[in-house]
Amino acid sequence: MYATGKVSLLVGAAAVVWACGGGQSDQQAQQGRDLSLAPAESVAQLNDQPAAGTQPAQPSAAQPARTTTPKRTTTAPPARPKPAPPPMLAAGTSLGLTAADSINSRHNKKGDPVRATAAEAVRDDRGRVVIPAGAVFTGTVSDIAPGTPGGGRLVITFNRVGFGGKTYAVEAQVEAMDTTRQGRGITTGTAAKVGAGAVIGGIAGRLIGGNKTGTAVGAAAGAAAGAGVAHATRDIDVILPAGANLAIRLSAPFNLTPITE
Repeated sequence: MYATGKVSLLVGAAAVVWACGGGQSDQQAQQGRDLSLAPAESVAQLNDQPAAGTQPAQPSAAQPARTTTPKRTTTAPPARPKPAPPPMLAAGTSLGLTAADSINSRHNKKGDPVRATAAEAVRDDRGRVVIPAGAVFTGTVSDIAPGTPGGGRLVITFNRVGFGGKTYAVEAQVEAMDTTRQGRGITTGTAAKVGAGAVIGGIAGRLIGGNKTGTAVGAAAGAAAGAGVAHATRDIDVILPAGANLAIRLSAPFNLTPITE
């Protein structure tokens, strides 16, 4: 009796175990069947490319728009104005001078110094003063000689001008001078010419007339002839008085480059 009961208990326990285990196995089997029966589209390879003819999705408003940095443009610095050329006077520029010294063909000789001052300021084509009024021009007597009543010679050449404590080279030709001409009057040489004429005339009259009257007439005629010769050959001094006007013209450009004496 006791043994039969023990067997029954064992059988009941086994039944319980089987019931529990079997139920679990059925559940697992059912899940296995469910997984094997998954739809075919679940294992298909995904394709995330947009369909043909469709536009890609625009970024949502929540996404910040991409900003592009503007390109920097560099501008060239403004061109500096060209500096103005230095003041200068072109060749051919005329200048007015005032003689500072008196030149006389009777007393002066070739090579003597000559001075003159600028009568007024000389400006370039831009209106800038190049040579101020009062600038001192210096030069020399290039040629000088007294003349007869028909003429004489006085040539002056200027090659320097000074102002502001500096000296500059200049090349200029004198175009006009307010010179005067002055006769020397009866000099020893002139009287000798007149006397020689009288002596020669007296001798000629005596020979021709043969008496005192012929001698006197011949002497008078000879003296007159001698005076005429003296007048025709007498010296005429050429004078450039101080304060006289001179006109010069530059024969080469003048620039403000000082020279050392």
